Amino acid sequence: MNAGGADDSTTFTGNRALMLEEPLLFEIGSTETTGVDFDEDTAAADLGPLARSAPIGLPGLSESETVRHYTRLSRQNYAIDLGLFPLGSCTMKHNPRLNEKVARMPGFADVHPLQPQETVRGAYAVIHELAEWLVTLTGMHAVAMSPKAGAHGELCGVLCIKAALAARGEDRRVLLVPESAHGTNPATAAFAGFTVEDIPANAEGRVDLAALEARLGPDVAGVMITNPNTCGLFERDLKAISDAVHAAGGYVYCDGANFNAIVGRVRPGDLGVDAMHINLHKTFSTPHGGGGPGSGPVVLSAALAPFAPLPFVTKDGDRFRLIEEENAGEAHPDSFGRMTAFHGQMGMFTRALAYILSHGADGLKQVSEDAVINANYVLRSLEDVLDAPFAASGPCMHEALFSDKGLAEGFSTLDIAKGLIDEGYHPMTVYFPLVVHGAMLIEPTETESKAVLDQFIGALRSIALRAKNGDPALKSAPHFAPRARLDETLAARKPVLRWES
Repeated sequence: MNAGGADDSTTFTGNRALMLEEPLLFEIGSTETTGVDFDEDTAAADLGPLARSAPIGLPGLSESETVRHYTRLSRQNYAIDLGLFPLGSCTMKHNPRLNEKVARMPGFADVHPLQPQETVRGAYAVIHELAEWLVTLTGMHAVAMSPKAGAHGELCGVLCIKAALAARGEDRRVLLVPESAHGTNPATAAFAGFTVEDIPANAEGRVDLAALEARLGPDVAGVMITNPNTCGLFERDLKAISDAVHAAGGYVYCDGANFNAIVGRVRPGDLGVDAMHINLHKTFSTPHGGGGPGSGPVVLSAALAPFAPLPFVTKDGDRFRLIEEENAGEAHPDSFGRMTAFHGQMGMFTRALAYILSHGADGLKQVSEDAVINANYVLRSLEDVLDAPFAASGPCMHEALFSDKGLAEGFSTLDIAKGLIDEGYHPMTVYFPLVVHGAMLIEPTETESKAVLDQFIGALRSIALRAKNGDPALKSAPHFAPRARLDETLAARKPVLRWES
């Protein structure tokens, strides 16, 4: 072990000032000890065949050691509260603290899905009011509130389409998915039992309308389209696409992951959309991360509303009540069933409604306008040093898309992403969408100021120039992160997921 020195980057502890090195729990604590005192005379619980017959093998730590371990790890995380999060298609915006305060009010934070209905009328009122806002903002007929997140919402919409076709006695098995659609769409269609067929993008990065119209037929259930699409462009032919699909007997599913770019400006229902999920944890500012929490309500056209899942909240006079299987009766007999055990994500509903009410209709319109302005500012500020394949297709929407064209031989998008880490930023979305080689997808959202964007643009510009000039130091970036560059291919193919002493 090196004792370190003033002119040496190695220290005795492995720490570098406040950049703390953190070993595994197994390396901190001994499996032979425990951080809790137990009475030796306490009788063992009667667990029958489930009783442990050998040492559990977990390290024994004191409370302070445990707290410090996880606090140190948390300091190595990047978060929206630390800086700009440029992940394209993810809408990683600042989460107003007002929303958090409201969600933590006892009447909302402590509510339980198994409480008697008469004790949760206020929660039902929140769900109902939020549902009305979502229907109004999208120009649709109804909304299913229970889906838990985006892909879950996609599945809900596709199952509504499947139920509607079954009610018509039609067995259509093909869903068309454009190349510019969101990445989860093909998986959702396949999971629901459909065959997926691609529709190519045109030279502008939008759906090839002629190719789509040519493929329509009696076997096509519909199209799953994303608008704005993952090239950051508005699908200006969506109304024509919807008309063609409807004329052929199909339905239009719109992925609403990018609704932040058009909220308050465009109503998808006016464009002929039959179903669209809305990521409350994107557009309406609920926090991301760690696999949740999310919420993906699905707005539905009049044609699909009868097939919406249970449960849902309805209003009778001044009272709200929950409609479930036992009381659906003749009012909602065609539902395809239930997607979740309970009613949805109450905390997410509360945060989203607080966000909507604090902005108002005019404020939500400004949100989308500012998001689009910020994305175009990034696009136009970097298109002279990074190839922007669709820069001539008109203004981008919520995100700016670049490729690896023009980098020095041997340099790639991955090198630019790793270089951004040294500059103190989480990398942008890379290698997606697949229609662009070496794609770099950047979504600044509306919550970033010009000063913040200028600093990010300056950092990315400097890294892009290094990649174009073939700076060898960029190939081994990051240099200032807690860990050096990993072999990501090996990590993906041969992950080590368990501790072995």
